[in-house]
Amino acid sequence: MNTHFRIAIVRLSALGDIVNTAVVLQIIHKYYPQATVDWYVEEVFAPILKDHPLLHEVIALPLKRIKKTKSLTLLRETIQNLRARPSYDQIIDAQGLVKSALVTYFLKGDVHGFDRFSARERFAAWFYDTASSIPYELNVIKRNVQVITEALKIPYDENDIFYKKPLFPSYPKPVWMEDSQKSIACVIGASWPSKCYPKEHFATLCSTLPYPCYLVWGNEAERLDAQWIAENASNAILTPKMSLKELVSFISHCDLIIGNDTGPTHMAWAMNKASITLFGPTNERMIFPTVINLGIKSPSTVNILKINRNDFSIRDIDPSVILKKAKELL
Repeated sequence: MNTHFRIAIVRLSALGDIVNTAVVLQIIHKYYPQATVDWYVEEVFAPILKDHPLLHEVIALPLKRIKKTKSLTLLRETIQNLRARPSYDQIIDAQGLVKSALVTYFLKGDVHGFDRFSARERFAAWFYDTASSIPYELNVIKRNVQVITEALKIPYDENDIFYKKPLFPSYPKPVWMEDSQKSIACVIGASWPSKCYPKEHFATLCSTLPYPCYLVWGNEAERLDAQWIAENASNAILTPKMSLKELVSFISHCDLIIGNDTGPTHMAWAMNKASITLFGPTNERMIFPTVINLGIKSPSTVNILKINRNDFSIRDIDPSVILKKAKELL
């Protein structure tokens, strides 16, 4: 690959999926250290990729803003900006949605993605020049890596995932973190109510853990739940609202992260920190399990092709089970 080889990765959202895809940057750099890599992402998530040492440019797209405001002017501007981008030797849709495929359509270069049997939305595959057949049920991190390594014709080696370096730069420890022997982060929110471990169980868990438990929240409803936990568990501490970069810094200075199947919990794996991810309507397919990154699944059966958002079985995970695993990791 020559020094001017240009690669575009399209992974628009969400935080956890972006975090779980970022490992490919180290893999690309290992095999093609001189390649230029750009990443197209939804604007709200762009800060986590900004200034990444292995990215040439982060292109923030206002797709959610267009959808919310129905602004044709903003839509036209976005399309014009995409069409004005320099051409690429390889464009990769690592998301497999119609919206991500449409982004690739307005860029110049050969496009690779998931085939219609393995894309999350089958119609997306019509926009690709070449495609990978990777079962949707496969572990999401392995899927992300395989579609990109196949596009770039580089070997897929699971050791590249297992022995990764922290995926994002670390920053100084937040001034509000206590100087305790160890620190635990509890990620209490998620995108669906059925993915959330009950606040009462979190309060029980925090009260029995041996170190300060910092409660991570992302919106007002989560803040109120975190405040309730802090008031009902002597060991729990409400964190301030954090930007994405502050969140990365905070996670990198914790010794254990316990949380729901959501972006901040996945950040622990990304930063090579110990973690316990709690699953109800989803399962361990969403993480890359290691000796320090564990999943605890509720008793329910999950059909990953047809997720039941009304599966609230996460409530059935006993806090004592989490406590036992936490003490082992600590």
